Amino acid sequence: MITFAFYLFAISVCTAGFMVVLAKNPVHSVLWLILAFLSSAGLFILQGAEFVAMLLVIVYVGAVAVLFLFVVMMLDVDFAELKGEFARYLPLGALIAIVLLAQLGIAFGVWETSQMAEGLRTAPISPEVQNTHAIGALLYDRYLLPFQLSGLVLLVAMIGAITLTMRHRKDIKRQNVLEQMYRDPAKAMELRDVKPGQGL
Repeated sequence: MITFAFYLFAISVCTAGFMVVLAKNPVHSVLWLILAFLSSAGLFILQGAEFVAMLLVIVYVGAVAVLFLFVVMMLDVDFAELKGEFARYLPLGALIAIVLLAQLGIAFGVWETSQMAEGLRTAPISPEVQNTHAIGALLYDRYLLPFQLSGLVLLVAMIGAITLTMRHRKDIKRQNVLEQMYRDPAKAMELRDVKPGQGL
C-alpha cells in the first residue's frame, strides 16, 4: 500500500508540474500547482516528515497558491498579447531549457551514491529528537546564513512583484494626506448668507 501511494503521489506531482507549464489558462496553472503541492505533502508524509508536509499545505497551498489564484483572477490579463510574447521569446526559452537539461544530465551522469547512505537511511531515529526540533537545529544553527539569504531573496521577489503589478491610473482621484494636513482652514471652508426662499 505504501509503494502504491508513493507512485500515485509521484505521478501526480510530475503530471501537475507539467500541466503548470503547459496549461494555457493561468487560473488552471495555479490549480495544477495546488495539486502538485498537495501531492508533495503526501510524499513527505510517506517519508515520516509530517511537520514539513503540514507546512507545505498550510503555507504554500493555504497562502501562497491562493494568493496567486486571487492575483491571476484580479489582473486584467490579455491572453492574445501573452501568446504573442510567448512566440517571440520561444527560441530563447528553448535554448535555456536545453542548457538546463544538459546540466541536469551532466549532474546525474556523474552521480555516485555514498556507501554510508544506506546505513544512514536505515539508522534508528532517537525518540527524544522530534522532527520539529531537528529541523529547527539545522535551520537556525547549521544553515543559518543560507536560511537568512533565502528570506532576503523572497523579500526582494515580493517587492518586485508589488512593483510590477502596481498601476498608477490618472483617471481616478487619489487621497493626498499631506495636502489635507497642511491646508489652510480659512480657505477650506466658505460661509455664505443664504436668504430665506433662495438657493445657492
